[in-house]
Amino acid sequence: MTNFPEFAVKFPYRPACVLRASGSDAATFLQGQFTNDLRDIRPGQSVYGLWLDRKGRVIADSRVVLSGDGADYWIVSVSSPAPVVARRLEDHIVADDVAIEDATGDWHAVSLIGEGVGAWCAAQSRPGLLFPGRRARMENWEWIFRDADFGPVAEMISPAREIPPEEAERMRIASGIPLIPVDIGPADLPNEGGLDSQAISYSKGCYLGQEVMARLHSRGRVRRSLVRVAGAGAAPRAPAPLWRGDRREGELRSAVADADGRGYSGLALVSAAAAGGPFSLASGIPPSLDVVPSL
Repeated sequence: MTNFPEFAVKFPYRPACVLRASGSDAATFLQGQFTNDLRDIRPGQSVYGLWLDRKGRVIADSRVVLSGDGADYWIVSVSSPAPVVARRLEDHIVADDVAIEDATGDWHAVSLIGEGVGAWCAAQSRPGLLFPGRRARMENWEWIFRDADFGPVAEMISPAREIPPEEAERMRIASGIPLIPVDIGPADLPNEGGLDSQAISYSKGCYLGQEVMARLHSRGRVRRSLVRVAGAGAAPRAPAPLWRGDRREGELRSAVADADGRGYSGLALVSAAAAGGPFSLASGIPPSLDVVPSL
């Protein structure tokens, strides 16, 4: 058995969404709803993408995983709620032979973060679903497994240090990775959060919101952008409006205290014209948040 990577860490959690899509039309139905291309997915593989409304706004995100036997699809999200994703799908089933089953309550999950975790995951057969994660810029994988496998999985990853939620959040924010629907949600476009490069295919056929994505792609710019910010003192409760003088320029979407407790960092969606900051948390007061350059 391959040893667990020495410096990797683990973050256990409950997934927000685990749906099973089955039926003879499942593949074509999902292809016509998902922002990314599912045509080349192979058993056991996954694709990351979004579920949009007709105006191209972000309803939810997920991984779509083709089961090992190629019979069904699993729709898994670490943060987008299962009822939201299920409703988004079921609202567009007309005459399709597709069934959506919510199995979220039967599954656990753990994020594995650090160099070598992908090779460790692939070194032998593992129960459940495994796919690349979006926790940090460094290598990270998500392992989703059923309740019955909790004990064996816990034993396999027992050498790893467990990190608390705030440490996982600091990793994510430092990497500039938006959490859906916290940082980018139903009032926002994927491109505003930089999701277009990873979550959207511009070469696949039609899907809900595709026309808006095509227009944005040809235009090449959006009116708002997601930026990393940092401030001194205690982290404010998000969401919080951001100001430059007496003009509101955006919103702090997420924030977490720094490890030393002296300040905080966060992600903010702000107007493109003001993306260089700095910002205030109230109208007419001196700025207290600076924009952190992208990594």
